[in-house]
Amino acid sequence: MNPPVTAIVVTHDSAGVLPECLAALSAEGIVALVVDNASTDRTVALAESAGARVIRNAKNEGFGRANNTGVAAAESDFCLLVNPDLVLQPGAVSALMAAAGRYPDAGLYAPRIIEPDGRVFYQNRSLLTESVLRRPVVGEARAVVPAGDACAPFLSGACLLVRRDLFLELGGFDPNIFLFYEDDDLCRRMLERGRALIHVDGAVAVHARGQSSTPKPGRRYRARWHLGWSRVYIARKYGLKSDAMRTIVTNAPKVLLAALALRRMEVERYAGIVAGTFAALRGGSALAREGLDAR
Repeated sequence: MNPPVTAIVVTHDSAGVLPECLAALSAEGIVALVVDNASTDRTVALAESAGARVIRNAKNEGFGRANNTGVAAAESDFCLLVNPDLVLQPGAVSALMAAAGRYPDAGLYAPRIIEPDGRVFYQNRSLLTESVLRRPVVGEARAVVPAGDACAPFLSGACLLVRRDLFLELGGFDPNIFLFYEDDDLCRRMLERGRALIHVDGAVAVHARGQSSTPKPGRRYRARWHLGWSRVYIARKYGLKSDAMRTIVTNAPKVLLAALALRRMEVERYAGIVAGTFAALRGGSALAREGLDAR
């Protein structure tokens, strides 16, 4: 008999955070399927020792494509997409599944995500969605965290419950994106299909945010390259006005200043987003940069 839900955990040099993530899933009786993006540390060994099924990608396929592989390989009605640096709290999966029963016509379900400083991550807008829960605060606007279950305009890809057949029917995450804005795009397509996005207040998860992979020289540059590229790509995909030139003009001087100050990490950060944005404007491919074939 197939399990009702399978947790899909995409990893890449995630040995520092994976054990706690998998332990929390195991404590809830959830089957885990780890899709490993060519890790060079002990990630695979740790996953196998925890009893997870592991799919090993020969190359780093990126976040969205690896999740697509995991969902396609799952044998359950529901899939729970979980970042390796996210720890589900007791009862969270049951609460998400209960919400799926209460709101069967919705498309995605996400828990209340708590960040390390105790704040709730609730983003009421994204690059592709109009804000629906905004309040003016001294000329700005802040998200209002729901006090209970609520429809949301955007849900973070750090943890999403979705019906497997619906995910596959929609084509999963956009396979042209290596990293960043996959969740914005999926949420947009769910909404266009008439499927609500549900923030499930009774399900709680703690997210270390940004700790999925061990820091290495060049890794920040790579990530920021994809941030810049994906932002241009996703704007073009939906016919939105791009802020590409502003991104380049704003960040290019910062590269020089960071270099003069000998701040390598800041050089990687600013140079990466400038290079990725410029590459997207020239029609470059994120997949080609990573040596991947289009699907």
